[in-house]
Amino acid sequence: MTFLTIGHRGVMGVEPENTLRSFVRAEREGMDVIELDLHLSKDGALVVMHDAELDRTTDGSGAIRDHTLDELRELDAGRGERIPVFEEVLDAVRSPLQAEIKDRAAARALAEVIRGRDLLSRVEVLSFHDEALAEIRGLLPAVRSALVASRYGADVIDRAQAVGAGTLVLNIRRLTLELVERAHAAGLRVIGWTVNTPDHLRLARGLGLDGGTTDFPGIRRATRYTA
Repeated sequence: MTFLTIGHRGVMGVEPENTLRSFVRAEREGMDVIELDLHLSKDGALVVMHDAELDRTTDGSGAIRDHTLDELRELDAGRGERIPVFEEVLDAVRSPLQAEIKDRAAARALAEVIRGRDLLSRVEVLSFHDEALAEIRGLLPAVRSALVASRYGADVIDRAQAVGAGTLVLNIRRLTLELVERAHAAGLRVIGWTVNTPDHLRLARGLGLDGGTTDFPGIRRATRYTA
């Protein structure tokens, strides 16, 4: 079985998260897929950041939605990196991408980019928000999507099916073999996050997961020993 290693916000364990530097490093380290997060700026740009607020990962403060892209460009996102927009990531790396909608308002803008640049085969859309996945499915019926969940029960399978998602991306610390088997029986892939240690990787392989989201490039190299 192929086990995908997915670079979490690039490789955020060794590079500033959600920056071009991090994404390029993830591709160079051989990650199968690169995951990133999306918000909308005040003027409608698809900004690549995890938090809704700027304070944790930049030298700025306040909400992303209260700043224009030009204002966001002035901030340091770590090691001199600037906050990228989604289109810049598309041009900087060639890897498959998982684009996570953090703000439901970003769904329509993301759908427009995917349609305009013919990205259905390259980009899988993720979200914790069922409504965001349902919305982008309505805009792009052929889109590949995944439901993300940290605290969840067996109903997460029904939730994914209800919004047309083909993948579950789940907190590995709560995963059980029974849930993985039920998801696979329902035709869903199951990805665990975050897989950051050899013990996490052994658990992921023991559960029969289809892949793991990791902060560290070393996990990619370690997969060969747990096959």
